[in-house]
Amino acid sequence: MVTFKTFDSIDFQSIEIDPFWNIGDERELKIHGIHAYPAKFPSFITTKALSYVMKKTDMAPKSIGDVFCGCGTTAVEAKRNGIPFWGCDINPVATLIAATKSKDYDLHVLDAMYEAILDQYQNIESVSKYAEANERLQYWYSAEQYDELQKLTMSIERVTKENSEYRDFFNCAFSNILKPTSMWLTKSIKPQFDPKKQPIDVMTAFSKQYKKMRVAVQELPDQPKVEAEFITDNFLNPGLIPPTVDLVVTSPPYVTSYEYADLHQLSSLWLGYADDYRQLRQGSIGSSFHEYNATGLFAQLNDVGFSIATQLYTKSKSQAHAVAVYFRDMQQVAEKVYRMLNPNGHALFVIGNTEYKGVRIDNAKHLGTSLLEAGFSSVDVTKRKISNKILTPYRDKDGKFSTDKVGRKVYAEEFILIGRK
Repeated sequence: MVTFKTFDSIDFQSIEIDPFWNIGDERELKIHGIHAYPAKFPSFITTKALSYVMKKTDMAPKSIGDVFCGCGTTAVEAKRNGIPFWGCDINPVATLIAATKSKDYDLHVLDAMYEAILDQYQNIESVSKYAEANERLQYWYSAEQYDELQKLTMSIERVTKENSEYRDFFNCAFSNILKPTSMWLTKSIKPQFDPKKQPIDVMTAFSKQYKKMRVAVQELPDQPKVEAEFITDNFLNPGLIPPTVDLVVTSPPYVTSYEYADLHQLSSLWLGYADDYRQLRQGSIGSSFHEYNATGLFAQLNDVGFSIATQLYTKSKSQAHAVAVYFRDMQQVAEKVYRMLNPNGHALFVIGNTEYKGVRIDNAKHLGTSLLEAGFSSVDVTKRKISNKILTPYRDKDGKFSTDKVGRKVYAEEFILIGRK
């Protein structure tokens, strides 16, 4: 870990990998894996962040935040360490998963509700509404699969109380079986229809998912009763006033990130978060679907962001614009995170670089510069391996990892930046 107070002449690629941030000291809890989620960072990052900050300050953080909380990895580890948590994410599916992972459950109640849901499912008369279904759901499901899922979601609603932790639990289970029971290409990162796929039976998938989640809950050690709050919103929304915390641990979206609204469209539509999943794209940091005034956009960037965006402009004006919007947003994130930290607080960011048309998109250097310009007294920087990218450093047109150099290059490491207020 190297401490910087300026990044003017620093080549981030020359920073050495630190083994401390590569491997956890213990096995990851099963609760982290109850729902598929792209690009989540390892759970041990939060625990290592706590250890690192305590060594630097001789004080244990009393509150933790995550401004891109995703599926709640930081939240679970904060709870395990007995520390109150606050997080937000613009994706309602993400905050559903995060909240589900962070709640306390009575296994006897879970089992009783599960059996009641099965009973309801058997007794509900099948009334097909496939012809009235959202056209996007008709695209992904056969009439038979849609009807079975409709019966299941009705059963969950009849058995569980609205806005309860048990409703969230079973909605989370329901959410994670939506892709296997659809025509969505198995293991595809991007939405892709597979005409040859044989979808899994709905109740077989639900039963397997419940057992998986039950085992995860049963494994959890006795944990302190601490508060965990989740907000579904854009962190940069001026009306969103986060609480002050001692430590922020987060992983922002990459500049060329996939549309998470697209990836979670099945859950968003089934659970009623949107009538049109594309509505959820608006306002997402890292999304190419922005409404913005382009006038003076480049002038809002710091020197690192301006240099990268202008290099891209000769290759692709639209991509340069998207990158400029992302960099502008991340500069604002740095400023707002600084304001939400208590005196001597720390903010840890996990972020990676990428490449487009031969131009290196140095997200890490841009973020480090943004943190210093936001007021952080110093920024510690190190690098960690991403093991599953070492042999497949490119992505093909479908978003899958590939060795084909025609694809977009994805670096086999990511950076950890820790800013101190």
